[in-house]
Amino acid sequence: MKYSMKQIQIIISLLIIAASTIFSQDLEVRTDLKKYFDEYGHNGCFVLYDLKNDSYTKYNPEKCAERIIPASTFKIFNSLVGLETGAVKDEFEVFKWDSVKRFYDMWNQDLDMVKAFKYSGVWFYQELARRIGEEKMQRYISLNHYGNEDISGGIDRFWLDGGIRISADEQIEMLKKLYHNKLEFSQRSMDIVKRIMIYEQTDVYTIRAKTGWAIRVEDQVGWFVGYIEKGSDVYFFAINLQTKNPEEGFVSRKEITFKILKKLGVL
Repeated sequence: MKYSMKQIQIIISLLIIAASTIFSQDLEVRTDLKKYFDEYGHNGCFVLYDLKNDSYTKYNPEKCAERIIPASTFKIFNSLVGLETGAVKDEFEVFKWDSVKRFYDMWNQDLDMVKAFKYSGVWFYQELARRIGEEKMQRYISLNHYGNEDISGGIDRFWLDGGIRISADEQIEMLKKLYHNKLEFSQRSMDIVKRIMIYEQTDVYTIRAKTGWAIRVEDQVGWFVGYIEKGSDVYFFAINLQTKNPEEGFVSRKEITFKILKKLGVL
């Protein structure tokens, strides 16, 4: 019996769900979290991994295993490869703006990696990817088993509208490896990326995270992935949502995340 590529991807996704259930000590499925997505009219999923208790909390686990385009969450990995290969010297090396006016004013300036990550500057990371080149990018994608490992569609576009796909579950696993310094990168590269990932820092907790938004494939897709250090506790999270209302979804991916994190007692 022959299977289509879509059927094969579904089978792989189901196997990932089964594996995560088998190898984690605890998995709690929370259907009650659906209300936070319904509030904004979105379809989506959420994963939380509690490091200390080795436990997962998920809403819509089948969708958590579904691979979709990473969009700007790929800037985490792109930063690692850029630093590791010397395509960028450090987080403070400035790339000159090409003077092309783009729709976000904060992109229309010279940027270093700190600002480019914070502002999600697409042109900076496209230039970084071109400097890295396909051969080196593919090498690190494969070494670290990033999603489906498919960088087709152009070296400066594959994470925007090309072939790469990653699931929320896989985002969590990659973040766990980054936290534990277990990715195939130098300690220096991982330390720098952890610093630029700081999204919010208080006396109680530090959030390291990245948003993502894809507007050219399938439904519009929103991401928010990262981890929270709170004393001796560490929590990894990933949310993705699909929406036909991008203006609301652009904001609500973060609002939904923080509502769920408060509901679960993480924040």
